[in-house]
Amino acid sequence: MRSRYKDNAFLKLLKNPSGLIGMLIVTSYFLIALLYFLGLSPYPAAEQHVIDRLQAPSSSYLMGTDLFGRDLASRIMEGAKNSLYVAIVSVGLAAFVGIFLGLVSGFVGGLLDNIIMRIMDVFFAFPALLLALLVITVLGPSLNNATLAIAIVYTPIFARVARGPVLAVKESEFVQAGRGLGASNARLMLKHILPNILAPLIVQISLALSWSLLTEASLSFLGLGVQPPAASWGVMLSESRGLAERAPWLMMFPAIAISLGVLGFNLLGDGLRDVLDPRMRTRK
Repeated sequence: MRSRYKDNAFLKLLKNPSGLIGMLIVTSYFLIALLYFLGLSPYPAAEQHVIDRLQAPSSSYLMGTDLFGRDLASRIMEGAKNSLYVAIVSVGLAAFVGIFLGLVSGFVGGLLDNIIMRIMDVFFAFPALLLALLVITVLGPSLNNATLAIAIVYTPIFARVARGPVLAVKESEFVQAGRGLGASNARLMLKHILPNILAPLIVQISLALSWSLLTEASLSFLGLGVQPPAASWGVMLSESRGLAERAPWLMMFPAIAISLGVLGFNLLGDGLRDVLDPRMRTRK
């Protein structure tokens, strides 16, 4: 029954309205980023057309141009590439470290569990953006440092999300049977426990990707993330502040890109929760 469910998980996601819409948005963003990576943007993102500064959207410039005559559509595409890079790498690092800490903490228990969770509580004491600002202040503003800062911010979340299910699963009969057969602790954690706690972790990864997109945009808006002339949706919003009345498209398109990206990952996370949560399957 379980294997049949796993085989049909993707089809169930396609039938879930939230999951389908979220997947379409996220897939579109990946395609846009891939097109830019392959050099298929309308213009080079940093190329200046001084004669065409602050041009409104037209057939030549689909989203208009900025103060330096750079094509906004091309910069939106580069922004998608940079934002997805930060989101994927930061969440990947946070998930790897956080899941490892949560797995070890919940499985071993005792003093080690108490030490790890109290350290995580220290990180939780800081608001996410404030902690990211603190890390970047120490390391300096750059794309990679923003990625590391976001990873540090979200690591405690994954540790908490992983630890809870581990506490329940480690007492299961199949884990006790494996221990009785002489399986090592590493094998019990990786082969028996981890596969059985993946559902909430997958949902958490999807939701964390949406948060990291927003955090990266916030840091770049403050000048602490992606550095000009590289494009970022947050940087583009910051550059458009003084031109909102004269050239509203400069603010509108990056804002829409950020909003849709966050919405897409959130909807995908909701769809994954509906598909992977056993309680939701029971209701249906």
